[in-house]
Amino acid sequence: MNKTIIKIDGMMCSMCESHVNDAIRSKLSVNKVTSSHKKGETVVISDEALTAQQIEAALDGSGYKVLSVDSQPYEKKGLFGR
Repeated sequence: MNKTIIKIDGMMCSMCESHVNDAIRSKLSVNKVTSSHKKGETVVISDEALTAQQIEAALDGSGYKVLSVDSQPYEKKGLFGR
């Protein structure tokens, strides 16, 4: 699994977070998406590594600008995280 941290410009409120999450979920195969307008970032957990081009295409026309994309391996933590 992969964790992708996306820095996004243009999120101002919780509705913006919802719009970004919905756009990513509808265009990409992901397990989990969470956004924070305060941090200006979205965190995506997915089976496949996501590219900056895929993310930019998913958000194209939404009014939000991708500033940076950082992908890293992800391991579940906790009791059932093996």
